[in-house]
Amino acid sequence: MDDLVDKTRAVRAGEELDLARLERFLSEAIPGLSGPVVVEQFPSGHSNLTYLLKAGNRELVLRRPPFGSKVKSAHDMGREYRILSRLHAVYPRAPKPLAYTEDDSILGAHFYVMERIAGLILRRSPPKGLDLGPELTRALSESVIDGLAELHALDYVAAGLGDLGKPDGYVVRQVTGWTKRYQDSKTDDIPEVEQIAAWLAERMDAVAKKSGAALIHNDWKYDNLVLDPNEPTKIIGVLDWEMSTIGDPLMDLATTLSYWIEPNDPDELKMFAFGPTYLPGSASRLELAERYAKKTGRDVSDILFYFVFALFKNAVVAQQIYYRFKQGLTKDERFAMFIAGVRMISQQAMRAITKGSIT
Repeated sequence: MDDLVDKTRAVRAGEELDLARLERFLSEAIPGLSGPVVVEQFPSGHSNLTYLLKAGNRELVLRRPPFGSKVKSAHDMGREYRILSRLHAVYPRAPKPLAYTEDDSILGAHFYVMERIAGLILRRSPPKGLDLGPELTRALSESVIDGLAELHALDYVAAGLGDLGKPDGYVVRQVTGWTKRYQDSKTDDIPEVEQIAAWLAERMDAVAKKSGAALIHNDWKYDNLVLDPNEPTKIIGVLDWEMSTIGDPLMDLATTLSYWIEPNDPDELKMFAFGPTYLPGSASRLELAERYAKKTGRDVSDILFYFVFALFKNAVVAQQIYYRFKQGLTKDERFAMFIAGVRMISQQAMRAITKGSIT
């Protein structure tokens, strides 16, 4: 099953690390680490950069902000490191953090290092050797939601994460905050985005009155879940905690649903799928919402609002990434097409509003 373990590639041009300085830091920060360090890069991901470090018989993962990013609050390595430092003890699926530094002279930015959780990660194209028949695909989709429900049941206060966020007013802050982020990174005139923002603003106060609180991941999708290659429905690791906080768990659920492309969704959206969500056997968005409600006992009657917001947030994230590319702050050519993604995601949200349905 080693062929199913997630693979790395050579480091992208312009995203290289200063190996000599990195080796000095690692030798001082991580006791027992020996041997020359070999650096490779995980090719996916659109925000923070993730590298595989091989030193002797150990494999570590390094996380740092993207080169050229000016939005420090969106790439707070110290916050992510502190979360993992507390979370790993009570939630072993979170990677174990090993070292963190704010010394920009090493790599030009704050960064941290953690243990690697090696396993299967499902992306848009499943790895060769994995037969995703309808039965396994169904079980996988249910496992995604069951894992999210399990996270939301965690006692975050006992884990020492009670100060991670402010659940009161969370929904309103999210809508207003992401609306401002869009305005700050706007490059093209896309009327749908403005219409969605207005639709959300009209409804956010009523929804906020029913808002609950839990530790939320805020990016729970297939390619952030590490699966056991020998038992693919078993989640052994959860990655990318940069946006986690204490907030409304239905926003977490809706983020997952917003990534969940169905067979009847437009073909162009399938290019942006984060995993095999539209293969035969996969549960629908509505079925996933109903399963979550059954697992948690939470009321999901406002799921349309949450779904539309999650799509809006995804569109803004794509806009921010495209803005960074447009400004020449990144040379990653994948980002040149992200403005098309802003349009497609916004159109998906408008379809949901018009139909009054998430599916």
